[in-house]
Amino acid sequence: MSAAQSQALPNPMQRALSRLGIAAENFADMAGPLGVTPKETIHASGTLKLHHYEPLADSVYRVPVLVVTSLVNQPYILDLVPGQSMVEYLLLQGFDVYLIEWGRPRREHKDLTLEDHVLRLLPECVDAVLHDSGEKELSIIGYCVGGLLSVLYAALTPKAPLKNLVCMAAPINGDGLVSLKAWMGEGFDEEALIEHYGNVPADWVQNTLRALRPFGKLAGAANLLNQIDKEETVRSNLRMGKWESDNIPFPGGVFRQMVNDFLRGNKLVKGTWQIGGQRAKLANIKQPLLHLLAQDDHITPYDSASDLVKLAGGNVVRALGEAEAVAARIQKQRSASSATIEALDGKPVRP
Repeated sequence: MSAAQSQALPNPMQRALSRLGIAAENFADMAGPLGVTPKETIHASGTLKLHHYEPLADSVYRVPVLVVTSLVNQPYILDLVPGQSMVEYLLLQGFDVYLIEWGRPRREHKDLTLEDHVLRLLPECVDAVLHDSGEKELSIIGYCVGGLLSVLYAALTPKAPLKNLVCMAAPINGDGLVSLKAWMGEGFDEEALIEHYGNVPADWVQNTLRALRPFGKLAGAANLLNQIDKEETVRSNLRMGKWESDNIPFPGGVFRQMVNDFLRGNKLVKGTWQIGGQRAKLANIKQPLLHLLAQDDHITPYDSASDLVKLAGGNVVRALGEAEAVAARIQKQRSASSATIEALDGKPVRP
């Protein structure tokens, strides 16, 4: 060891982690295995895998639940570890849970479009869930971009076997994505990016999201140091850190449509978005609908998410996240998971 190295100040983070028995420098090792709730893959198409989770209750609700995850984020954010898992919580409440893992697109998948995801792959998964469960209807939970895909599926397929729709921070109004819209306006050359890479690289996606809140990672690290003596807080932060840095490439064809039709054209709320020759009409969504959104979300801002319940055509719609809803939730001490449970009705009849 050199004199300079011996006189260097110790890394306070590494010393604190070592006291907790976490000596490794690899985030994956420090965070531990993620997404470990037992499951089996019942359908695959290209990079897509459809998983069915093993039940954790003595009986399950008749109506199965299909979780539609984001295209650019790893799905294990919904199933981090036991005790920190939405999937596990649903299973413990007696739901029959399926989840779409879109996978990591390769160069040959650069031409995949929303038509492929919304009109082919998602319906294939719906059919596979109904066949596997033996039921005629299902409920969908769509997360982030997966929420947008779920909304498009419901809007384009009025006769879909969809009993309930739950969305979590789903972007709906392109004009509400102010920062992204300013960056990817008319001067942004998406075609050059797609031509060079095929799919938008994962690190490009990650840096784009970080740019929306430039000092967020630094602030998070500083806050973690203030709680470094709390082992579970440290481990939870490391899990989130691993997921946050583990993005997925954006399929080139979908990215082109999102930039031109959704972000610049704002065609979904205008009712002019044509996908596969069909117009996506939010008024076609007549199923019971619950949208979980946040007042302060820098990735899916409130102004981008809040229009869904206003434009959907159903009579039973709710948005948890608006000021009055937040006040009600605080008063009743209700969690987002509990609200999701209420939105997915059914009777446990399958032992």
